[in-house]
Amino acid sequence: MIAVDQWTGGEALLLLRAKRGTVRGFANELGINARTVSRWRKAPTAVCLPATAQILDIALRQCTAEERELFGLLLANHRGEPVPTSSEEASGPQPCTVISHKFLPVYLGQRSTSLFDAGKPEVVGPGGLERRTLVLDSHAARSSTMHVYACGVAVVHVEEPLRFDTLTELAVWRYRTYRKEPLWAGRQIDHQLEQLTADEGPVAPALQYVLSAYELRDTSWTGPGLDTGLHLLTTPSVLVNRQDPENVVPLGRGVEDAKFRDHWTHPEAVTFGGGVSRGVAGWSGVAYHPQADERALTMDQIVDLELDVQALWALSSHVLHMIEDGQDPVMPPEHGWRFLRGSHTRLTNARATETAQHRAMREAILLTSELPDRLRAAQNALRESNQ
Repeated sequence: MIAVDQWTGGEALLLLRAKRGTVRGFANELGINARTVSRWRKAPTAVCLPATAQILDIALRQCTAEERELFGLLLANHRGEPVPTSSEEASGPQPCTVISHKFLPVYLGQRSTSLFDAGKPEVVGPGGLERRTLVLDSHAARSSTMHVYACGVAVVHVEEPLRFDTLTELAVWRYRTYRKEPLWAGRQIDHQLEQLTADEGPVAPALQYVLSAYELRDTSWTGPGLDTGLHLLTTPSVLVNRQDPENVVPLGRGVEDAKFRDHWTHPEAVTFGGGVSRGVAGWSGVAYHPQADERALTMDQIVDLELDVQALWALSSHVLHMIEDGQDPVMPPEHGWRFLRGSHTRLTNARATETAQHRAMREAILLTSELPDRLRAAQNALRESNQ
């Protein structure tokens, strides 16, 4: 039986990771305030109070065998001790199949009106944003679409199935395509605008970034190996050398092997899911593996959320960039601070029909994207300028 002599904030967070729960769910299970978990993140070396340590001891004893095994592996890695291995665990670099989703947002303002009018109406997403869709047919992927929002934002979504022998290969592919996709998406927006408005020349601003989400399908990873695989999918930068953006290359042979051997996980990533799925959300992307398709979240639910999240990120960034440039932020009245406040409320508040899996996914993506804070900042700026 694994035992902890002295619980610190860092070790308590390892238990949270082993249980693959949310901060709120973990706090409720322990009967403590969620702010306590937040304090653990800020002070991971602080020793827990005796009463809290006793609660954590009980929670550890009540873990499933799989959760205790994972906690033991994480704890050993945390302490720098030899990590026990299991002959039954599939770990290390393995071939895998993923469905890649890229999201490329850009704020167009009034220039988006013609695109919006030409698009096909879609069901309102989690953020309550009205959007329409145009199909883009000049990409080699399975599908490429442009989602145009009434608030003046366009999000290009590219979906394609991929098969790689290692995650390092996927990481190199990801960063090399990141150099090309914004240019391609910008040309697509320009082409659509030219067709609809008869304007010539580039009229769309440059796209600033790409966010990826991966659905992991065929894999032999299990246990901690699967966790490491998902974390590497979420944060592939640890596998490549990006000093020359024009020529991203692998860091070196054995780096990926070492990550799996050490059961590496990113300290700032947030896990979500449950017994029927596993997911990891980070600043640069999301990775998701449904283990029981009939009961797990669908990837479409993650895509719907990310579309609205990326649209609102582009919109709030536009407002904040105006302030940085020394301008008073100006938006149409229907998309002023009240609009941002409503979007913030819809995204952050749970719904009565929302499942625990969906809530955990939503909270993980919002937390790692830092969108709620950005929305509040843009909302306050517009309110001060009476927009």
